[in-house]
Amino acid sequence: MVLLGIPTRGVSLARRLATHIREYSGVDVAHGALDITLYRDDLMSKPPRPLEETEIPAGGIDDALVILVDDVLYSGRSVRSALDALRDVGRPRAVQLAVLVDRGHRELPVRADYVGKNVPTSRSESVHVQLREHDGHDGVVISR
Repeated sequence: MVLLGIPTRGVSLARRLATHIREYSGVDVAHGALDITLYRDDLMSKPPRPLEETEIPAGGIDDALVILVDDVLYSGRSVRSALDALRDVGRPRAVQLAVLVDRGHRELPVRADYVGKNVPTSRSESVHVQLREHDGHDGVVISR
């Protein structure tokens, strides 16, 4: 199994999940980061984002179960971008998705295999995950 976080907060969540799995089961889980910036379909319509580093564990991902980790699942477009990026990195045996928050409103046929919390929202609301590694504390904020 390989946990690959989608920057920015998905990387921290993947690291945390790997730590918890090791603490509770004694199993070391490989983890890394998968930058999706150049695979996004909104590159022309949104301000440019800095490229993040893709970090693939030393054993690679070929024939591995890869679990993509992200903070919020909304339209499914980030997941589609991650699948495109993953194809350029290797050929996993299977790909699953873990998210902290699933807020609904899919535009693509994407479903998370592991969900921390389903939080139904309106399209006019925003969901912001806060992690101590980035924000100094953990929390989820829903705003209009």
